Amino acid sequence: MTEMGEARTRRERLRAGTVEEIKQAALGLIAEHGSANLRFTDIARSLGMTAPALYRYFADRDELLTALVADSYDSLSEALRATRATVTPDDLDGRFHAACASYRAWAQQHPERFALIFGSPVPGYAAPVDGPTTAAGLRVKEHMLELVADTAERGRLGTPLVPDAVEATMLAWATVHGFVTLEAHGHFSALDQETRDRLFTVQAGLAARTAGLATPAELS
Repeated sequence: MTEMGEARTRRERLRAGTVEEIKQAALGLIAEHGSANLRFTDIARSLGMTAPALYRYFADRDELLTALVADSYDSLSEALRATRATVTPDDLDGRFHAACASYRAWAQQHPERFALIFGSPVPGYAAPVDGPTTAAGLRVKEHMLELVADTAERGRLGTPLVPDAVEATMLAWATVHGFVTLEAHGHFSALDQETRDRLFTVQAGLAARTAGLATPAELS
């Protein structure tokens, strides 16, 4: 590699490192103050930079938010994929419940990211049409669709509560998401952890039945 090429690579690594620092600083501020109050001046101050310096990395706040939303979807998608890989492909019911548990665990581990992609819309921000957030969001939805499709291909899919398979799968996702969202917002704080875990298992079972997947023993 030439000296010019090595210098370019170093610059690229430095730039990528700074971009990641900016993202992490933004997520920290979102966790503290919410996404609606995210400002370049606060990010720059937390990093010891000037606000104009941030414009070398992101054109504006919306571009930064778009990157954060896409990253958050990708983080969730990777968590789901990694969890699914720990369950044998033939254990279709186990894979579905593992995916549901992974969804819940990710929301608990990354509350600022969960709020960013599933919380209240950020005032004045609109994700670009057919942009990176759209593609990343679709990858998350595809996980559950793939699980249902795989079950159908193996001839083990039951009758969903909604005739259309895609609609039934989305309804199943909404069933799990509703529980996770209420929990994330503290609405189950009066319940101990064991009770919340038990209720989530039942909720995941309801989602499985909605999509036509095997019903767990708790609902038999």
